[in-house]
Amino acid sequence: MTLALMFMLLVFLLLSGVPVPFAFGGTTIALVSIYGFDPSALFATSYTQLSSVTLLAIPLFIISGGVMEKGRIGETLINWVNVFVGHMRSGLTWVVCISSAVFGSICGSGAATLSCIGSIAAPMMNKKKYPKHISAAVACCAAPLGLLIPPSAMQILVAWTLGTSVLAGFLSTVVPGIILTILLGVVSSFLLRNEKDVEFEEKVSTSEWVAMLGKRTKSATPALIMPFIILGGIYSGIMTATESAGIAVLYSIPVAMFIYKKMTLRQLGDTLHEGAVTTGVVMCMIGIVMMMSRLLTQVGLPQTICKALLSVSTNKYIVLLMINVFLVILGMLMDDTSATLLAAPILFPVIKELGVSPYQFAAILGVNIGMGNITPPSAPFLYLSARIFGIDAGKIMKPTLWLLVGAYLPTLVLTTLIPEISLFLPRLLMGSKFGI
Repeated sequence: MTLALMFMLLVFLLLSGVPVPFAFGGTTIALVSIYGFDPSALFATSYTQLSSVTLLAIPLFIISGGVMEKGRIGETLINWVNVFVGHMRSGLTWVVCISSAVFGSICGSGAATLSCIGSIAAPMMNKKKYPKHISAAVACCAAPLGLLIPPSAMQILVAWTLGTSVLAGFLSTVVPGIILTILLGVVSSFLLRNEKDVEFEEKVSTSEWVAMLGKRTKSATPALIMPFIILGGIYSGIMTATESAGIAVLYSIPVAMFIYKKMTLRQLGDTLHEGAVTTGVVMCMIGIVMMMSRLLTQVGLPQTICKALLSVSTNKYIVLLMINVFLVILGMLMDDTSATLLAAPILFPVIKELGVSPYQFAAILGVNIGMGNITPPSAPFLYLSARIFGIDAGKIMKPTLWLLVGAYLPTLVLTTLIPEISLFLPRLLMGSKFGI
């Protein structure tokens, strides 16, 4: 009963507009007061956990994402993808989806993906007479691909929390991310089926197309080889995730400043400053949420939830359905970092009891948290996209709902019901090492 009241307090504070760190902090203080825990022990535990080298990858990826956003690296990616699908009536929506997936594979951040790809795509889509509400919805729903396509800051948090492999976690979300990319493109084409005013690229001769492809590939090559450097270094065993994040920063700065010449020294300073501020906020959030998760674990909440769910049904898929509903609601109320850190340790005992791989759970969590970023009342990507495209957030709700139902839900169902979707690549590349 006490834990239920604490959860209600947390939800009340979040819905009241209290900043997320203060909402979790207030709930943690209430738990400490009621159960009489020693606060000093919690601070010591939190400090020890935050000193992990693995977490260092998060601020590094934040900085590299900021550099690529300010350096307009996404512009060359959009132009390159546009060569392949720009002639389609819904070509630019496919460009946004594919470019978001590619950009996400470089920076690992959904917010940076939306800010960069959305700000570049908005004037292009307006010029081609794409309806603003559909354009904004597509950009909003494609942004969470940055949380699924590796490297992903969220998967780093999951691996750190559960003590699993970061690399296998990265691989577990690749196939779900590809499925989601394709479904988003298909649904966006459906939404634009009756829009006769939409303009598209005229078809050109084969020789002209090849020349255009060569020119744009040459321009985009510095950006396109970045995922191969980062992910190739990780999966070959040459670099850890943290080291690859450092390489991403060192590579992106000269590319943005000297190759594409889109970033000045002053802008680099601003990017580093913003990255430091964002890192401070994220680390503060991690510390507070981990203290709360520690408290909830000590009072036996994971075991209580496990017994409650299994008392309803022992069928694995019914329990997974209930877990998905819980994660969707959690994602609607909290940001991705908070929801990940709270849900992972609490639900992990249930997952183990069901015999579900932690890497399948990581993929399920990734799709759910991605949905949460575009579903009100929290929906940070929804409001950011509305601001970028200059439209009221309420007007993009209907197409966003279509994209949720037509793309996100099928991806979530497939990831939940078919383990191989998330486990195929980890087993193929790393199974013998991690027993996946």
